[in-house]
Amino acid sequence: MDEKEFDAINVIPFIDIMLVLLTIVLTTSTFIAAGSIPVQLPRASADKAELLKTMTLEIDREGGLFLNARPVYLPELEGVMGKVSRETPVLIRADREIVLQVFVDVMDKVKNLGFKRVSLQTEIKK
Repeated sequence: MDEKEFDAINVIPFIDIMLVLLTIVLTTSTFIAAGSIPVQLPRASADKAELLKTMTLEIDREGGLFLNARPVYLPELEGVMGKVSRETPVLIRADREIVLQVFVDVMDKVKNLGFKRVSLQTEIKK
């Protein structure tokens, strides 16, 4: 008997398997990213003083500035935030109707103080 040589390799089954694997990976990663998979995290003992608390800067519609729900003026911000570790996360919550310059002044002050972990809270459109 004479055996035939392969002229070409059929790659369609290989592509089908790769697409199924890709679908499984993407589905699993979205569950992990969305936090849909219930996970019980391990506990560790830590000194409460060592935990970094998020500092919240809020700017209301009139341009008033609040640090952790306490009113503060922009010139005082350096003195109040100067005592805090630069690794402390800073969350900025600003009303959408404020004057842009007020927001830029606050961001500039936080940046000049050397904080590295700064984020802006937004709302998702529905």
